[in-house]
Amino acid sequence: QAQLVESGGGLVQVGSSLRLSCAASVRMFSDHNMGWFRHSPGKGREFVAGIVGSGMHTYYSDSVKGRFTITRDNGKGMVYLQMSSLKPEDSAVYYCTAAYYSSNYYITKAVPATYSYWGQGTQVTVSS
Repeated sequence: QAQLVESGGGLVQVGSSLRLSCAASVRMFSDHNMGWFRHSPGKGREFVAGIVGSGMHTYYSDSVKGRFTITRDNGKGMVYLQMSSLKPEDSAVYYCTAAYYSSNYYITKAVPATYSYWGQGTQVTVSS
């Protein structure tokens, strides 16, 4: 059974940076596309970023493009979300997700049902 464990969340001030990590115990990790979603009471669940198995292609929501960077280390089974210029509206629980390879990932990346595995989430709070 696959397991995803997020870490790195916390309380930060507006304009700060934070890096989230996801330790993935997923068989054939490099064959999985990985994503980050977030959930907040006001907005519900929202796609944040995605990365294909090779790491060569990344995708971002418009709300985080230019501020967040998703990377992965296939040798370590890790996925990272580097967040900068944080805003209060970035406050949410952030979830790491995994989806087995699909050639349509560039189309389905923002659809929660695309992903088979989800972590427990890590809270990020941006204070003004």
